Amino acid sequence: MAKVKENTDLTVEEKLKALFELQMIDSKIDNIKRLRGELPLEVQDLEDEIEGLQTRVQNFEDDVVKLEEYITNKKNEIKESQASIKKYTEQQNNVRNNREFDSLSKEIEFQTLEIELYEKRIKEYTVKIEEKKVVIEESRGVLEDRTDDLETKKSELDSITSETQKEEEGLEKKSLAIQEVIEDRLRNAYKKIRGNARNGLAVVPVHRDACGGCFNKIPPQRQLDVRLRKKIIVCEYCGRIFVDSDMEKEFK
Repeated sequence: MAKVKENTDLTVEEKLKALFELQMIDSKIDNIKRLRGELPLEVQDLEDEIEGLQTRVQNFEDDVVKLEEYITNKKNEIKESQASIKKYTEQQNNVRNNREFDSLSKEIEFQTLEIELYEKRIKEYTVKIEEKKVVIEESRGVLEDRTDDLETKKSELDSITSETQKEEEGLEKKSLAIQEVIEDRLRNAYKKIRGNARNGLAVVPVHRDACGGCFNKIPPQRQLDVRLRKKIIVCEYCGRIFVDSDMEKEFK
């Protein structure tokens, strides 16, 4: 890294050199991140999908447990109704008049209808359980596939990260050190331009009379100003900060 003075003491040329060195370091960091490609996002998406599938399976399993409890309750209610029918049938043998007999007959008829209703509910719950078990089985299959995919992607990502982590950390430290000597106004401008640029280039050399970022032609007088390094010159088309091609050679 080039030796620099406090940001208040920097000449324009030193400011340009600091900005250009910062750009080169940040571009190297960008290249390392590009090596990882979409893997971090793919890993995150798979983790989110797996979490969703796990929640889905758990919810359906909970539903099955509740439905099985409902079935057990209905079977118990059927037994209670059957016991009531048996009791009322026995009481009919000892009635004293038709009114008592008819009253018991109505109770028997009611309990019989209740049993039919309970049996209907049991059939409905049983169908629902089977449907949910099918969904659970399908979801578990997808979950297993996604888990395998996640392990593969994480392995790829870990491999790439382990190879580049030390280099990236070193570059990050250099980037922060250079940013500290650049005045706030320029540093903020650099970050803003860089954030808006698709390729992350905020500081570019002039190549073949054109901007190294957007490739638009630069007037001769403006090129001369860039070479003199007496003031900060930006591209009138894309807003990138210019440095002359000789400065690029100095850092190679």
